[in-house]
Amino acid sequence: MPHIHLGAIDYAILIVYFAFVLGIGWVLRRFVTSSEDFFLSGRAIPAWVAGLAFVSANLGAQEVIGMGASGAKYGIMTSHFYWLGAIPAMVFVGVFMMPFYYGSKARSVPEYLKLRFDEKTRGFNALTFAVMTIFSSGISMYALASLLELILGWNFNTSVVLSALIVLVYIFLGGLTSAIYNEVLQFFLIVMGFLPLVLLGLRDVGGWHGLVAKLNDVSTNAGFAAGAWTHSWKYLGSASANPMGVEWFSLAMGLGFVLSFGYWCTDFLVIQRAMAAESMPAARRVPIIAAVPKMLFPALVILPGMIVIALQTKTGGLLPIGRDGTPDYNLAVPMMLGHYLPSGLLGLGLTALMASFMSGMAGNVTAFNTVWTYDLYQSYIRPGASDRHYLRMGHAATVVGILLSMAAAYATTRFNNIMDMLQLVFAFVNAPLFATFLLGMFWRRTTGHGAFWGLLIGTAAAAIHDGLVLPMGAVAGIKGGYLGAVLHVYPSEMAQNFWTAIIAWSACFLATILISLATRQRKSDEELGGLVYALTPRIVEHDVVWYKRPAALGVMVLALTAVLNIIFW
Repeated sequence: MPHIHLGAIDYAILIVYFAFVLGIGWVLRRFVTSSEDFFLSGRAIPAWVAGLAFVSANLGAQEVIGMGASGAKYGIMTSHFYWLGAIPAMVFVGVFMMPFYYGSKARSVPEYLKLRFDEKTRGFNALTFAVMTIFSSGISMYALASLLELILGWNFNTSVVLSALIVLVYIFLGGLTSAIYNEVLQFFLIVMGFLPLVLLGLRDVGGWHGLVAKLNDVSTNAGFAAGAWTHSWKYLGSASANPMGVEWFSLAMGLGFVLSFGYWCTDFLVIQRAMAAESMPAARRVPIIAAVPKMLFPALVILPGMIVIALQTKTGGLLPIGRDGTPDYNLAVPMMLGHYLPSGLLGLGLTALMASFMSGMAGNVTAFNTVWTYDLYQSYIRPGASDRHYLRMGHAATVVGILLSMAAAYATTRFNNIMDMLQLVFAFVNAPLFATFLLGMFWRRTTGHGAFWGLLIGTAAAAIHDGLVLPMGAVAGIKGGYLGAVLHVYPSEMAQNFWTAIIAWSACFLATILISLATRQRKSDEELGGLVYALTPRIVEHDVVWYKRPAALGVMVLALTAVLNIIFW
């Protein structure tokens, strides 16, 4: 594999960045005197800072590398992760769900489940969420190690250890506050590092119209209609008509509703940033503020992948071939950096990449140590200990989370697109959880037994479906088919993920309703006040100008998103 050669100024930029990251943790360590400071930043973060951290916490390797890889593999249809999924879900969580999260004073999403349902529902979600964060952190670690291997020629194992140590130090020192302020820094670094890459790439391929012409050749060479890589909705009539291998229903239901709402509305990784805001109005604005830059990010993270696959057809050999004989799409963005950026800009671009990986790792590890300490250790292993003891346990959980993430990084090597693996993990955890949250927040009759067994049945349904199907070209194992019989073969890994999510959500939704109707509600309306929509007083903000109200902001964001969908139809 060819290495990217760095100049002295590139190395200098990288060294300054690493020093700055560790320096933030060192400076903020003196503000961490309690467990709430370490896990929730003392609930004192301004709305704009929390908003940028909200979007940046998701701006890890799975976004920068995964979306670039998906842009190359699936084309502009990857934009549905934003304009069909993320943006509507972020508006929904800001307008409807943050009042429950923030108002209940829950320290985590599993703790909210305890307040709404019971202890066993909280415990089950805490366990599955902890596993999910480890896999997500491992994906970012794998991406960073692969990048260091590509850039410096370092051994993959050495790169994994180095990336783990850097993130460990700054989280250990400053906790969530250190992670949040580093995420804000990383947000601006990613924009500055990727914008020149996109502009230079577009200039090389002849602008947008030149890119469309070259991607038409990619489409026809792959056996699709000429515009399959550059139209987001036009070829969704049939799964065989587009590279993602999905039709409109599985996309809208599997990605747009189940996976996207399941992630943005229930994943403590991002919810934790909003819960750290300084007030309820600020917490509600956080996801909607984050949605504004989020809707523009396809230009920074998807376009590089589309450009690189167009160049692959034009010049050949730009993407290395992976172990399975297919192009290694995960290297689309790193190869673009090496291909276009001169010394200095290359250092800035690589710093932006590393910033995204650190952001993804740190976000997941801070979510893991919070859920482990509050929802598992304090609840079941050592209740009633001092606050100082739980702070020390948070430090220990950070170390353990990093070690487990290193193990997950090796499992990621089996996928040529890390976004495929990530959506599979979300299908198992977030898809059934979203069904539980919808019923719990909007149907007061939902019982603790219904929620717990619904989650269990939904997760089991995901495992059964995934174990009986495979994506095209795969062998039984980590990608599915592990139950012995393969009943169906999907056109792509992503199509399989969407249907796994749909089945998990549907099974949980139906099971929760039926079991709730068959069991007794043990919580009174007074206990459910502030936890169920119908039993919670509406928030009226008479003294807030209209453009600062979450509902008005949400409508404007959704209108702009609809325009983008029409433009790239």
